Amino acid sequence: MLQEILALPVEEKIFYAVLVFSWTVYIWEAYLAYRQRKIYRTTMHVPTELGKIMDSETFEKSRLYQLDKSNFGFWSGLYSEAEGTLILLLGGIPFLWKVSGNLTARFGLGPEYEISHSLAFLMLATLFSAFTGLPWSLYNTFVIEEKHGFNQQTLGFFLKDALKKFAVTQCILLPVTSLLLYIIKIGGDYFFIYAWLFTLIVSLILVTIYADYIAPLFDKFTPLPDGELKSEIESMAKSIYFPLTKVYVVEGSKRSSHSNAYFYGFFKNKRIVLFDTLLEDYSPLNKSGEKEPGTVEENEAVANESKSKPKNKKQGCSNPEVLAVLGHELGHWKLGHTVKNIVISQMNSFLCFFLFAVLIGQKELFMAFGFHDTQPTLIGLMIIFQFIFSPYNELLSFCLTVLSRRFEFQADAFARSMGRSSELYSALIKLNKDNLGFPVADWLFSMWHYSHPPLLERLRALTGPKQD
Repeated sequence: MLQEILALPVEEKIFYAVLVFSWTVYIWEAYLAYRQRKIYRTTMHVPTELGKIMDSETFEKSRLYQLDKSNFGFWSGLYSEAEGTLILLLGGIPFLWKVSGNLTARFGLGPEYEISHSLAFLMLATLFSAFTGLPWSLYNTFVIEEKHGFNQQTLGFFLKDALKKFAVTQCILLPVTSLLLYIIKIGGDYFFIYAWLFTLIVSLILVTIYADYIAPLFDKFTPLPDGELKSEIESMAKSIYFPLTKVYVVEGSKRSSHSNAYFYGFFKNKRIVLFDTLLEDYSPLNKSGEKEPGTVEENEAVANESKSKPKNKKQGCSNPEVLAVLGHELGHWKLGHTVKNIVISQMNSFLCFFLFAVLIGQKELFMAFGFHDTQPTLIGLMIIFQFIFSPYNELLSFCLTVLSRRFEFQADAFARSMGRSSELYSALIKLNKDNLGFPVADWLFSMWHYSHPPLLERLRALTGPKQD
């Protein structure tokens, strides 16, 4: 058997190595998920150490929610792996390349127009991905999230949102890809440096414009009204020299009752964004029982848009708790976590482009995936970044997860140093309840997947002795 494998041509060895590694990763992930599902199934009662921070009703809700999500993840993951395997075995990638070539030929563009050919391939590939992923997304939103009281979308809103996301993605993806391919084509021996610089500039531009120009296409952003909360936020930002310019509230409640907060911007132009579901005094979900004056027609329209769902008793955090959460987020900035993540990301990007430059001339890589006569640059990018780098990507992902947990502990400690330990403690408990997070985790599953430490570990760190 071993001799037969060694006797295979290089391209076949590459192909089967990619398949074997892909299924190895899938089996490992499925095993970890099985361990965590076992926790969901067997932990039926609130553990003693959680008795003071979680009631039995919320504990059971979170257990059932996470169990449903885990079961869904198993079947969607199995489908995804089977689909990917069939695409490779049946030659789906070269087939789609041929179809996209026929499509561009209809517009008088021959094989010499490789960039146009590549863009047609990319559009068809993303269309295929969108259509095959749509049923899973629908089930997740309108069955699982709906069942557990999180979904706030109607079917019409969901489909319109999906079409809008696809259109915006194409408007960004196609021009960026065409420029990247052009740079690689004309860049000469050092094209990998120019390609890396281009992707760096694009990523910085997207981070800068996302919340101002892209996110508002999907959600409504309004300035946080003047008042005690805004004044306290501005005062806290000033105390650590955070160059805050604006504070926004995003209407996240129209799609989900999950909550979040983040900041963005470069240099002296930082903005903070708070989800309305994070703010106890602003969350519409806390006012669902209140009747607003209006005509019968208006009330009927509201009733049709907003369906009755089980809700948590109280949504969001009080103002002191919101400030503690922001103290944690600002801790990421003050401690340089954002800059460190950017540096790591760009070092990784440069390394990948350098290795791509080394490997792109190996025709065996293209032959392994069915490209015997041509070596398109876009296909080379896909093969090398997605398949050849997959072992490296898995290792890097795990290392970044470990680093992220360390950063989270440090950001919690920063909020504690600002005198907001008790408020952050209660905020973490509330957010865990609002999002139905299950506080008990298998150690191996947690170690591999959790970018944030489990709730109990964070609470212990907040109340334990201070760490340097």
